[in-house]
Amino acid sequence: MSFIETDLARAFDEGEFYPVFQPVVELRTCQLAGFEVLARWNHKQLGQVAPDEFIPLLEKFGLIDRLSRTILTSAFALPVLAESTLKLAVNISPIQLLGDRLAERIADTARQSGFPLERLVIEITESALLSDLERALDAAQELKALGCKLALDDFGTGYSSLKHLHTLPFDELKVDRSFVNSVVEKRESRKIVAAVLGLGQSLGLTTIAEGVETHEQAQMLLWLGCDFGQGWLFGRPVTADRLEAVVAQDLRVDLTATPVLPSEISPIHLDTIPAERLALLQAIYDGAPVGLCFLDRKMRYMSLNRRLAELNGVPIENHLGKTVEEVIPHIFPLVEPYIRRAMQGEPITGVEIQKPAPASGGERRTLLLSYQPARDEAGEILGVSVAIMDITETKRTEAALRESEDHYRHMMHLSPHVPWVLDTRGHVTEAGSSWERLTGQPITDALGNGWLEMVHPEDVPHTLEAIRHSLNTGQPIDIEYRVRRPSGEWIWMRSRGSPRFGPSGRIVCIYGVVEEVHGQKQTSEELQDSKAALYAAINAVHDGMVLIDAQDCTVSIVNPAAQQILGDAVHAGMTLADYTRLPMTHADGRRMQPSEFPLVRTILRGEPVEAKQVIYKRADGAQVWLLLSTRPIYSEDGQLIGAFSIIRDLDHAVDIRREISALQDESEEDSSKSPLR
Repeated sequence: MSFIETDLARAFDEGEFYPVFQPVVELRTCQLAGFEVLARWNHKQLGQVAPDEFIPLLEKFGLIDRLSRTILTSAFALPVLAESTLKLAVNISPIQLLGDRLAERIADTARQSGFPLERLVIEITESALLSDLERALDAAQELKALGCKLALDDFGTGYSSLKHLHTLPFDELKVDRSFVNSVVEKRESRKIVAAVLGLGQSLGLTTIAEGVETHEQAQMLLWLGCDFGQGWLFGRPVTADRLEAVVAQDLRVDLTATPVLPSEISPIHLDTIPAERLALLQAIYDGAPVGLCFLDRKMRYMSLNRRLAELNGVPIENHLGKTVEEVIPHIFPLVEPYIRRAMQGEPITGVEIQKPAPASGGERRTLLLSYQPARDEAGEILGVSVAIMDITETKRTEAALRESEDHYRHMMHLSPHVPWVLDTRGHVTEAGSSWERLTGQPITDALGNGWLEMVHPEDVPHTLEAIRHSLNTGQPIDIEYRVRRPSGEWIWMRSRGSPRFGPSGRIVCIYGVVEEVHGQKQTSEELQDSKAALYAAINAVHDGMVLIDAQDCTVSIVNPAAQQILGDAVHAGMTLADYTRLPMTHADGRRMQPSEFPLVRTILRGEPVEAKQVIYKRADGAQVWLLLSTRPIYSEDGQLIGAFSIIRDLDHAVDIRREISALQDESEEDSSKSPLR
């Protein structure tokens, strides 16, 4: 036995071979999916020996199976892996794959620890398939029978053959790190990676990229449709004692951003194989309400949907393979400049053109066009994607709205009042021209907060507060303020408005109108003066007086004499129903019913009541005799608007008559003693 063979055997006996674990993550979620198990040799004298050095030696001396058993036994026994759902991937050399009893040895190793082989992925390099594909197929089927998954490693770096993918039951396809390292910088690498990933997707294989070291690489792989990634970006290989910490930690890698390079490529990826993707896109294509097509570099129609064929008035089959100029020669001069600009890489949107009326008759149509350059994985322009929308009806609607708006503005200017519109900041955005006639301020100066210059300084604070309150609560505005006329006179104006709410329930503006109320204000002040004089006259009367309003049947006036006679039970604001609960009886002692009260008879039927004697029981228990008289109150047009009652305290009147009589008797007696008689 040679020294090297002896040293290798010693290394196994002394536990110098051990596993390390490199994280494998799902690119879409950055969630840990498993680990690739890698072998390491820590020589007691030489230190770390690279796998590229010791693997060929182990294969040469027939120790490679012992290495696999050592590595798998250690990995399967780890509780953090055995008790999880994480997958383990391990490399098998070509010698092992083509040797005897590979599946049996792996099954025995897993059985000792109870590790489920459904979570084990066997990675096979393509070179292992070259010498004996038939034996490799038998071994692969034996491994699949155990439940193991198979991954084809380093695809594209050696003698790649589609026959291998077709023949062996692979589950995963791994992209070699040599392509991943340059996927961002080199278009050729992007094309190769895109081709490998597309092939894997079309065959229903899970795709994994090795050697991911930067965010840009990971983002690009995610955009190209790669499922999983491993590399230093997600974590370096760790020993078993650090594995639990890796499983527990948050990887904290955010791949949601759009790849930095190539920025001009549209980031579209579907989780479907190409055939299904084509069917889905075709369904979307044909179902779109706008015209869609793709033009190649020679401006030929390569694909289009039914809506575009309808807009062009040409069957679909008469488009394909023909140029735009051949299909729609009468429109081509209008659109050619935009197509050529898009072919140079310039996205163009929102182009309006007038489509000429057909020769057979009909109206001109308005079309809205957009042109988007289409690029391959390397960023090279393949052609132009075109979207066309018929906006003729929309333009008609816009014209009708403009006409309606013109009518609205015309009505605003003709209105005798001043219509206005406030925005959500409380600024005037529109106002009727009557404002200028009333105040002399031009409308342009009144917009925003300019109109406040014409408002009396004392009225500005409460006016602004009313606007703020309406914007905050959604309640209507109803305020009065003074504005200055061109002559310098201050006149009263009344402003009323209501908020308008948008679909979200928020206020979008306030509509309102201002009207002059100066004359009404003066009339109201005069009326208040008249009421004050009336109240003074009523309060000077010695008899009690009660006035009631016919509209709401409430007591509006109770003079001091009535308050003294009836007490606090009667007051302004009480209802007629409350009034009928007063403790009044007829002269014969019968309780007075509500319908028998003189005020009720007058207010309900307009009947006057003449000098009716009643007995009233005061709050202190004393009973007094009252004489009630009522009269209806009519407006100038004969409408009953109220009633009033005159209340006289008969007991008090008798006392007054007695005092007057006594005074008269004393006066006569003094006269008889006069010396002049």
